[in-house]
Formats: sequence, C-alpha cells, structure tokens
Amino acid sequence: MASKTNPFTFIQQVRSETAKVKWPSRRETSISTIMVLVMVLLASIFFFAADQALGWVISLILNIGA
Repeated sequence: MASKTNPFTFIQQVRSETAKVKWPSRRETSISTIMVLVMVLLASIFFFAADQALGWVISLILNIGA
C-alpha cells in the first residue's frame, strides 16, 4: 500500500519531477503538428477512396446503380 504524503510534499515532488522533463522546442512542436495534419489528410483520402470503391462494388453486385 502506498504511504501517505502531505499535500505540500506532494507538490514539491511534482515540481521536481516536472523540472526533469525535456520539453519540445517550438520547431519540434511545429514539425510534429504538420506531420500529424499530413497523416490525417492521407488517411481521410484513403478511407474516402476505399468507401467509394466498396460502395461501387456493392452497387454492382446488388444491381442498385443500374
């Protein structure tokens, strides 16, 4: 079972652990954001194309489109 810590000690521990974190630079954050947006765009294009292709195949099989 975890030992009980008073709030003041806990806040000191949190601040000391937060000081150890290596925060990303503005450039790293910008590059990561752009990469995420590009991947979202590519994924949306892929799923749109797959949805259209599957819809077309199903309409051919069920003769709905004719």
